[in-house]
Amino acid sequence: MSPKLRLKVLLSRILRYFFQGLLILAPIGVTVFTLYWVFTTIDGLLPRDLIESGSQFAFLKYKGVGFVLVLVLVVVVGYLSSNFILSRIFDMFDRLLEKTPFIKYIYSSVKDVFDAFVGEKKKFDHPVLANIYGQDTWELGFITQNDVTHFGLDETYIAVYVPHAYAITGKVFMVKKDRVRELTNISAGEAMKFAVSGGVTTLTHDEHGHGHTQHNEK
Repeated sequence: MSPKLRLKVLLSRILRYFFQGLLILAPIGVTVFTLYWVFTTIDGLLPRDLIESGSQFAFLKYKGVGFVLVLVLVVVVGYLSSNFILSRIFDMFDRLLEKTPFIKYIYSSVKDVFDAFVGEKKKFDHPVLANIYGQDTWELGFITQNDVTHFGLDETYIAVYVPHAYAITGKVFMVKKDRVRELTNISAGEAMKFAVSGGVTTLTHDEHGHGHTQHNEK
């Protein structure tokens, strides 16, 4: 083998090893960075003047203390909201924010998004295939509203949210019910993962016929 060909083979191997390493480290790196960003953001929510030197709250300057305190605060608020009397107070405050000009648009929008994912009124829990662009083309989406007559449409239409791949965005379509197929053999989480991954996640089925996602192996 000539030196030139030997060098070409060596560079080809190095390039292949580079991409193999990238496939391993990139998901880990993105995950670690995301967790670090969430941690530092929450940890920095406490007012800076509380942790100045000489303050009785100086212990808050240590990394992680603010993060733990914020998590404890969230848990405490959740616990208090389960109390009958205090829950009425939270409801009053909630209605006040939803009626305050300008603030109500921000507050209600954020509240609805969180409710859709983790609240009692989850919206992305009904995966479907929707026939939108063509007779033989199907979009993976989620039914978010069964009644859209307030948009001037009849009762044969429903709202279907279609997520974008590799993004937290998506589009809402008003689709006729007869152009929507329910997905009963996979969970909502697996359907969302498949859609967001751009379809590269493989679906497998267990002995009960339930779908599970797994990453394609090279």
